[in-house]
Amino acid sequence: MTQLSERPLTVPNLVRRPGDDELVRAPLVAARRPGQWFGVIVVLVLLAMLGHTLIVNERFQWGVVADYFTDDSILRGLGLTIWLTIAVLAVGYALGIVLAAMRLSHNKLLSSIAFAYVWLFRSVPPLVQLLFWYELASLYPQLSIGVPFGPEFASFDTARLFGGVFAAFVALSLDIAAFAAEIVRGGLLSVDRGQTEAAQSMGLGRLRIFGRIVLPQAMPSIIPASGNMLIGLLKATSIVSVIAVQDLLYSAELIYQQNYLIIPLLLVATLWYIILTTLLSIGQHYVERHYARGRRGGRGRTPLRRTFRNNLPLLGSAWSRINANGAKS
Repeated sequence: MTQLSERPLTVPNLVRRPGDDELVRAPLVAARRPGQWFGVIVVLVLLAMLGHTLIVNERFQWGVVADYFTDDSILRGLGLTIWLTIAVLAVGYALGIVLAAMRLSHNKLLSSIAFAYVWLFRSVPPLVQLLFWYELASLYPQLSIGVPFGPEFASFDTARLFGGVFAAFVALSLDIAAFAAEIVRGGLLSVDRGQTEAAQSMGLGRLRIFGRIVLPQAMPSIIPASGNMLIGLLKATSIVSVIAVQDLLYSAELIYQQNYLIIPLLLVATLWYIILTTLLSIGQHYVERHYARGRRGGRGRTPLRRTFRNNLPLLGSAWSRINANGAKS
């Protein structure tokens, strides 16, 4: 087999021309994007129009909004909304983790039961589930605890047990559990199987493998979807107003049914929802950043900085130019 002869690499002589030094020292200039500037101008004009109509249009009645913003009835409804969101998320997610474990189980019966549960509750709208549990007394007037096909130990009046709040809690918890199961299952499947096999070869137990190896790697995939589900759940609690549960929205409805100030009271509820979802979004950002440490080589940007740098490219470009001019001076 013949060997290739080694030849020295030759570099052609570079021809220096007049003006090359100026080109080398010239600063880098970003490409001009007239479409981007036009888009920024259009957005600013629309924002100015929106701000103008919010201030000038007296029908918004911001004075009434301020008067009812911290009304006792509104705050009680807000408290019920927050409690219902936290309680449903805790119970629904606990049940969802169990369902995810059943879906990943090698037992065909458990896997089939979990699949059927997820399929059923993801197919039925939450409002239908809510009305079903609220009207359960028409199907089962009494619920009993005892031996199957044998004596009863205790019985309950279904109409009293499944009041508005409890029916909302049960319906939303069962609905959230189906979606949480898929979120957790998807996060666990995102972890390479080799991680578990390597830990098993070192003699680690299943619980330790799950808690120390699998779950920390699955959390970056679970947290974003869970945060979105939490925000969706907060807004979905407003459907309980159809069964006269006095949450934030229904409290506003009770007030404007008396004074007919519909728009101001709806604005009160809207502002509270915006405040709560904003706080949850900020919390979600920091939780995501905590579990994503080491993945992108940095702690990441804060929500405010990310908003200005990513969503306002004009401001980001201007900031870069200011820094470049400062470095030159």
